Amino acid sequence: MSAIDDAARLVSDASRTVVFTGAGMSAESGIPTFRDALTGMWAEHDPMTLASPEGWRSDRDLVWSWYADRARQVRLVEPNDGHLALARLAVAARIDGRAVSVVTQNVDDLHERAGSAVASHLHGSLFAPRCESCRRPEHADVAVADPRPACPLCGASMRPGVVWFGELLPRDDWSEASRLVEECDLLIVVGTSGVVQPAASLPERARSNGTPIIEVNPEPSALTPLATVHLEGTAAEVLPRLV
Repeated sequence: MSAIDDAARLVSDASRTVVFTGAGMSAESGIPTFRDALTGMWAEHDPMTLASPEGWRSDRDLVWSWYADRARQVRLVEPNDGHLALARLAVAARIDGRAVSVVTQNVDDLHERAGSAVASHLHGSLFAPRCESCRRPEHADVAVADPRPACPLCGASMRPGVVWFGELLPRDDWSEASRLVEECDLLIVVGTSGVVQPAASLPERARSNGTPIIEVNPEPSALTPLATVHLEGTAAEVLPRLV
């Protein structure tokens, strides 16, 4: 039996599946990773300038403009075949009385546009701006606004809704992701290196619980030794075959 057959059997046997996605999930849609995006007009900036509370306080206009530019880039691309396959998997599972939950490290909205309901955005979202002072959330369209908008409630600056270096993960998102992984009977890990903590601890927790893990990645990662089945290939190549 092939690896894809083994993985398909695990999927069909599972009643509570969690899909844990990283940057490789969206790569084939043309979304650059954080470091890849530091090109062109942004090439002269250190990552900490654009992804830390200190960088934000130093130059709010610069940081806001960079994230607004990234949000506009995301809106120009479409979900790939991997995103669409996961949405189909969730629909099929619901028909059978099973559940498929998506937990992502990505800050784009491609899972949602493909039709998946994301249970947890561990690193925030480009499309969830909020007030830096009163934390009032704002509509997604504000994320692409230029110049930097003020909070209509308290007048402080709106800030990007992503998690920066030195910040804690959103408490509700982390709690929900942790709960889902604790309760699942299958974890599918797609396109993540497994080196960013604390997100990388989720597959480790599943393994310690004896939960089967399917890894989808073009090459081995830090999580490959934890995998029950490793499917070599990209999300857009492998997930439609698996579903």
